[in-house]
Amino acid sequence: MAKKSKEMLPPTGAGLVRYFEDEETGGPKLTPEQVVVMTIILAVFCIILRFSA
Repeated sequence: MAKKSKEMLPPTGAGLVRYFEDEETGGPKLTPEQVVVMTIILAVFCIILRFSA
């Protein structure tokens, strides 16, 4: 008879993503308002470039 491995595999998440609150990413910290303002500024800049001669 084959010996059973004592190593336990982690349970699967059935395709669900697990988020860990303790981990910090090194990216910039932006508020939603900052993202909206930067998007509007970029859109206006693109419109100005589009219609400039």
